[in-house]
Amino acid sequence: MSRIIAPVAAVVVGLAVVIGVGVGLAIPAAERAVVAAVEWALDEPAQHADTSGVPTEPDEDFGDVQVYDVLADGTLEPAVSGVAAEVWELFVRMVGTDVAGESIIQYRAGDAPDSDTLAYVYQDADPQYWTLAVNLAVADDPQLLVATLIHEYAHVFSFDDGEFVTDAACPTLALLEGCTADDSYLTAFYDTFWAGYPDAVDVENLDPDLAWQFYETYEEDFVSDYAATNLGEDLAESFMTYVIEDAAEGPTVAAQKLRFFDQCPELVALREHIRTELSVELGLR
Repeated sequence: MSRIIAPVAAVVVGLAVVIGVGVGLAIPAAERAVVAAVEWALDEPAQHADTSGVPTEPDEDFGDVQVYDVLADGTLEPAVSGVAAEVWELFVRMVGTDVAGESIIQYRAGDAPDSDTLAYVYQDADPQYWTLAVNLAVADDPQLLVATLIHEYAHVFSFDDGEFVTDAACPTLALLEGCTADDSYLTAFYDTFWAGYPDAVDVENLDPDLAWQFYETYEEDFVSDYAATNLGEDLAESFMTYVIEDAAEGPTVAAQKLRFFDQCPELVALREHIRTELSVELGLR
């Protein structure tokens, strides 16, 4: 069993500044719904092929979705076309061919304009691999699409199998995926920003009402209300904002969370790559 991790949005009209640290371009807080990370049954649903010959499966969020296997070189099988191809190509441009082929094992593409879910990821039975599912309805908003994919990829690298260790005592964080490594992103983020709260929600909280109460109490500590859901969503929302915004200034905890990633050279490099490679989509030029 593994968790599905998905950012969601109601009907989003553009992008807006949502926190008081000069950070914009996040999904508007008032139009974000908190979605629970739910367990995914490993039993595969029955597949059938559509008229294009691409296998499809029913999906709770997106209706019927096209299902593609991701090969080691980052290409898809069967061949993909149309908007689904454009979204996959954008993701590959964002993370690189090698990373796409090494971390994603399945790509699911649906088109559900009425769904609140923009995308989600979940781990395969082999936890080194992930499935990426995208609502193609968001593809007509390049900025929102890129922000969504960054958020999802933050889950992939922060919940990567290598970020966890086998330790029965678990002196760090015992999560659904296991015990976080002492030098993991999640451990460092927790120690820096969550350990000091006397009344924080659980690090794996799924209750949107508790998340909202937590956000209202510590609004300046989060880049969005959705970030207050749990530790993993806070890290993912913060990293997404870190990538798409200019350098954060100011003393707020939200701004400190963005600067947190500056201590990780690999994430600094990823930020610069995305901002250069996807500068048009992000409206940076």
